[in-house]
Amino acid sequence: MQPRFVGRLGLADAVTVGNAMLGFLAAFVATRDAGLAARIVLLAAVMDGLDGVIARKRGGTLAGPYLDSLADVASFGVAPALLVASRATDMWSFGSDPLAYALALLLPAVYVAMAVTRLGLYTAYDSDASETKGVPSTLAATVLSAGVLAGFVGPVFLVALSGLLAGLMVTQITYPDLHPQDAIVMGVVQALAILLRGRPGEVFAFALLFLALAYLFLGPRFYWD
Repeated sequence: MQPRFVGRLGLADAVTVGNAMLGFLAAFVATRDAGLAARIVLLAAVMDGLDGVIARKRGGTLAGPYLDSLADVASFGVAPALLVASRATDMWSFGSDPLAYALALLLPAVYVAMAVTRLGLYTAYDSDASETKGVPSTLAATVLSAGVLAGFVGPVFLVALSGLLAGLMVTQITYPDLHPQDAIVMGVVQALAILLRGRPGEVFAFALLFLALAYLFLGPRFYWD
């Protein structure tokens, strides 16, 4: 007896499922190697873009939008939140600073809750549109991961940033889709940030962080055709 998904899912869906697997790996590694976890999250973001390209070229399936949101919960909700929480709780302990320790867990938890909320709303209302309301979860995870790889974003700032991004994910601010040429540029910078180590890797991570923050703050106002 063959699995139920045979004949119902396509290549784009297989890439999406791979994205979910990367989310689990990033979450597992987050408590052991923050840099590696950040790279896995960025790789998941590349795959998230790739499954959309494949779906547009070869056609999607009815299950595609649901699989995409479920995978994004793992890769761009849980994994970056664990990355932030693990870095912060390495610095603070419950015994020495209970308030800071609680915030280091609470704000990433709120980030996950808002990512789930945003992804549910996106699947219901925005998946077929060329724009979306609220900061995309992929963008939020990219900002956090690039910040870790850039080497100068500390745990305190990461916790605060996760709280800010959590709020921005459920705002009414409208973000247009990236133009194809801009998505390619982001993808190349992202790939180099993943692959390169040492100073070159930090440079491309900073470039990725700069591009992501530029779109985060300027995209809703200046990025329209």
